[in-house]
Amino acid sequence: MTPVQQQDFLQHLESQQRKDSLAMYNNLVFRCFDECSKSFRSKRLDDGETKCINVCAEKYIKLTSRVALRFQDIQQQKAKDEAAGVQR
Repeated sequence: MTPVQQQDFLQHLESQQRKDSLAMYNNLVFRCFDECSKSFRSKRLDDGETKCINVCAEKYIKLTSRVALRFQDIQQQKAKDEAAGVQR
């Protein structure tokens, strides 16, 4: 790959990562808001809503991290399996 192609690829990768991060953040906001905000009697969240949102966000972040780690494990195993298949 030429240096220009590498630069283009890195810019595209960075842009995609930003889009993915924003999509994950938006999904987190929608999920936790829908689950935790039940009434609009005040412009501020009450203590129960705040706690619910904190727990929801923490669970979502942990789940997302776990899925990413598991995906990485699977990809590494596939690469090992393919390398072993090539060596045979």
